[in-house]
Amino acid sequence: MTAIRFAAMPTADARVLWNGGRDAYDNLPETVVSDGDGNPCRHCLQNIEEGDELLVFAYRPFPALQPYAETGPIFLHKQPCRRYAAEEIQPPMLTMSPDFIVRGYGANDRIVYGTGAVTGIADIPAYAETLLARPEIAYVHVRSARNNCFQYRIDKVKAPAPAETGALA
Repeated sequence: MTAIRFAAMPTADARVLWNGGRDAYDNLPETVVSDGDGNPCRHCLQNIEEGDELLVFAYRPFPALQPYAETGPIFLHKQPCRRYAAEEIQPPMLTMSPDFIVRGYGANDRIVYGTGAVTGIADIPAYAETLLARPEIAYVHVRSARNNCFQYRIDKVKAPAPAETGALA
């Protein structure tokens, strides 16, 4: 079994937007008021409460433009929030849909064909572990099954580096 961790949007990406930066399409984020339903913040991985302001913007969770660098709309609390820290626990924000697309990507940040599957919420961790056990898969995205919006990333837990051994001369 492969140990996994659930990773939210990096704080550096969120900070750019909180500080007035532009999104993946070079637009300023839109500010809207949450209606309380289905507005998950991709940084803290909590639903944005009714009446709270949020940013809506285009997000590309890839390091560079390339044909597989999917871009889509996501939400972020307008005011800075703490990044999701319980990385060993599947985020509880997945309440707005019964299932999500779970898809593997290679180290080259391209989709590994044949890995995408609409997956029930309870089955996401097991399917991600199965994918991440394959050597050609570097990480997994969880995305909306209806709109393809990025939810969060799942990574392998890296093994600790072996302690150096050897005698001193």
